[in-house]
Amino acid sequence: MTDCIFCKIIRGEIPCTKVYEDDAVLAFDDIHPMAPVHVVIIPKTHVATLMDVDAKEGTIGRLIAAAQEVAGIKNVAASGFRTVVNCNADGGQVVFHLHMHLLGGRKLEDQMG
Repeated sequence: MTDCIFCKIIRGEIPCTKVYEDDAVLAFDDIHPMAPVHVVIIPKTHVATLMDVDAKEGTIGRLIAAAQEVAGIKNVAASGFRTVVNCNADGGQVVFHLHMHLLGGRKLEDQMG
């Protein structure tokens, strides 16, 4: 996808503050953080939404492994953090490239109530 903002970040066309990267995943600081630690974790392969993921293919496992690494890098693994994957417009997804938010660095209020 040539005009996807996350694909452009992966290709280096748009700068980011990288937190973690491997052959399948890129993690970078969110430009509009909602917590002291707010990292966006994306697969390097374009997948539009969670509903487009082949669960047997391994993308979700790679995102979770990256989240564990990022939590360690950002020093929130022991204190705790939240991960969020929004799906489609009603679910709050704004960029249609699968991504996981990792938030931490303070006690997060319950948003489910």
